[in-house]
Amino acid sequence: METLFHMSLPCLSVKETKNFYVNNIGASLGRSAQTWVDINLFGHQITFIKADKFNFNSPNYVFEGHILPSFHFGIIINEDTWKSIYEKLKESNLNVVNKTTFLQEKSGEHSSFFIKDPNDYMLEFKNFKNSDTIFKS
Repeated sequence: METLFHMSLPCLSVKETKNFYVNNIGASLGRSAQTWVDINLFGHQITFIKADKFNFNSPNYVFEGHILPSFHFGIIINEDTWKSIYEKLKESNLNVVNKTTFLQEKSGEHSSFFIKDPNDYMLEFKNFKNSDTIFKS
């Protein structure tokens, strides 16, 4: 059986969250109600629940000379999908953190970019040069 993840996060607006994930990222909708929505993010379930203003202390860290957000979540996708989403987001004039390749010519080499969703979550998209090295050092 393929293992999938589920994550539940607070959101400020169910409507804006749906719009961002469906129209900008290309995810699909799952079940929903007035105060929550399930998003199908490449087969993984993220539930966003309407909440009051929330605040995460999310300091950054440095990796290979790049300042990255400590608090983020992401998805690992194939190269064609990664390029398609990146181009779509750039064309939409959304604030995409430029793509970068990490661990060049090392185990775990991957390209990444980040984008902030309407709830101020940082979402990372990764594409590994060799998917066999995702968990290898």
